[in-house]
Amino acid sequence: MHSRIDIIFTLIILANLLLLSSSRLGTCINVAAIQGLLLAVLTLATRTDEPLIQTSILILSTIVLKSIVFPQLLQRAIRDSETRREMRPYVGYAQSIVVGMVVLALSLWLGSKLPLPNPTISPLALPVALFTILVGLFLIVSRRKAVSQVLGYLVMENGIYVFGVTMVHESTLFVELGVLLDVFVGVFIMGIMIFHISREFDHLDVDRLSTLKD
Repeated sequence: MHSRIDIIFTLIILANLLLLSSSRLGTCINVAAIQGLLLAVLTLATRTDEPLIQTSILILSTIVLKSIVFPQLLQRAIRDSETRREMRPYVGYAQSIVVGMVVLALSLWLGSKLPLPNPTISPLALPVALFTILVGLFLIVSRRKAVSQVLGYLVMENGIYVFGVTMVHESTLFVELGVLLDVFVGVFIMGIMIFHISREFDHLDVDRLSTLKD
């Protein structure tokens, strides 16, 4: 069981690195959707001791929102705006990979130093959660396109989800459903903003909004 969970964690790490290295928005959205599926599998693998109905609700909501609803909203946004790539990020893709590797090493180091519940599901649980949260934050601050920043927000929440499902053993269902609801509202609002930005200005570069005058 532990080896399977470690494989899931490894795939989540690779998904994060791919998000840092790809300029294609469609590819990044698909990677985020796959990451959502991995979280559902992680929930199934780690919540074997909880009531089936609670685990099923959490898995179903994760798949529907993270792998279907959110990706479809973002795919529609890039289709409507005819935006396919993140061409000029604040931090280049080669540099982003370097930052990602440094953040991964830092997360592994912190994971080995911080006190963990005993027994832990996997020694990779906390490092992967930290790494995913930090990658999401980095995507938010290092990308120009609104879609990329929304993806960063989703990835950051995925890290919070990993932390909750692997570390929190009391009331996990209510905690995670609450987080998912917050994310749904946030992405819904961001989707509306992206639509209006692309319709009014024919682009999704948020840095250009600073040039607007009264």
